[in-house]
Amino acid sequence: MITIHLYYTGKNGSARRFAEEMTGSGIAADIRAEEGNLRYEYYFPMDDPETVLLIDQWRDQATIDLHHASPMMAQITALREKYDLHMKVERFVSEDSGLPEKDLKYIKQ
Repeated sequence: MITIHLYYTGKNGSARRFAEEMTGSGIAADIRAEEGNLRYEYYFPMDDPETVLLIDQWRDQATIDLHHASPMMAQITALREKYDLHMKVERFVSEDSGLPEKDLKYIKQ
């Protein structure tokens, strides 16, 4: 599983408007329906009103590649340009082993 954090930063609320348009237009729902997409959610940092965090999770690199090759990417790119957003990206590959036993004592189930 691959998890990607995309931080969209703009000015005067443009990042939030971008997320709202992605959701309202149905593009976010279409991405969630794509084969291999496990998560696609927007979050708003409490200490930075000009940034939106997208947590995007995929089964594997092949499904990310299919997503990037889809016509939907042109729509997403156009919206990023429309709102003049800058991006920072973090990528995480999950371990199959799960959490270490010693860390589990800090997790309330």
